[in-house]
Amino acid sequence: MDTKVKNILVTGGAGFMGRWVSKNLLEKGHKVWVLDNLSNGSEKNIEEFRDKLEDFAIVDIKDKQLLSKLFENNFDICIHFAAAISVQESIDNPEKNFNNNCIGTFNALEECRKHKVKMVFASSALVYKTAEAGQKMTEQHPVFASCPYAANKINSENLIMSYFRTYSLPVVILRPFSIYGPFQRSDSEGGVMSIFINKKLKGEPVEVFGDGNQGRDFFYIEDCAEFVAKACFSDKAIGQIFNAGSGTEIKIKDLAEKIADNKAEIKFIKHHHPQAEITNMSADSSKAEKLLNWKPSVSLEEGINKTTRWLQK
Repeated sequence: MDTKVKNILVTGGAGFMGRWVSKNLLEKGHKVWVLDNLSNGSEKNIEEFRDKLEDFAIVDIKDKQLLSKLFENNFDICIHFAAAISVQESIDNPEKNFNNNCIGTFNALEECRKHKVKMVFASSALVYKTAEAGQKMTEQHPVFASCPYAANKINSENLIMSYFRTYSLPVVILRPFSIYGPFQRSDSEGGVMSIFINKKLKGEPVEVFGDGNQGRDFFYIEDCAEFVAKACFSDKAIGQIFNAGSGTEIKIKDLAEKIADNKAEIKFIKHHHPQAEITNMSADSSKAEKLLNWKPSVSLEEGINKTTRWLQK
């Protein structure tokens, strides 16, 4: 494990995952630059530590000229979160999703190649084909492009691995499962956990898409940030793909019952994109545990309580 102070660029660093990873790295004593175009992220997300950043650049990852200028800072690592994250928007506007997620990744990857910068890429567990009931997904589980968003994550993964094989560029691919916690948006672009808790706090019905039998593996954002940090500094991680999750699956209807005060407050509504839904999702994170010495430490109950307290503020 390399413990020297590193110069690290976090693209999408004012978003949910990006802000927590930036905070984690700053607390470890590293020098951090944040890039974000604020389409999903917010300056409020980084207020807590903005003065500790080397720079906060409001730059779009598709702007090659400004990106090239930023890479003059001699980065050691680029953690690439910048992406269009909405599955529904990828269905409604596939060109926009392709440009943000594939062209954006290509631009960042090219700068990493030119400057010999390690890339750590945040992919998604949505690249996977749905599993059998009770089956945990390893990194060898089949991938399946169920929607343009998933396709563009798979495309980006393949492009990144080609740079590892062709140019010996150090790369790591991360597939986090369902992350939740403070600073996650609780509007339609947010995660189901934050949306459910916010609905309850407002006294509104907790709305479940479809029959609610889709299973998810939720794990807390600070556990995820530590997972990303471990991947950044491990030589064993180079050229590898890693899952991260709790290893425990919960059905969305059961999560709704856990959050709502009673079943009467749960409302089942028509699913916007059932064809893009993965029915069963549970992570086998044993590879990350073995090679990165990482495993999650925050229980679902503790995480829900922490997220609820934050949303109440």
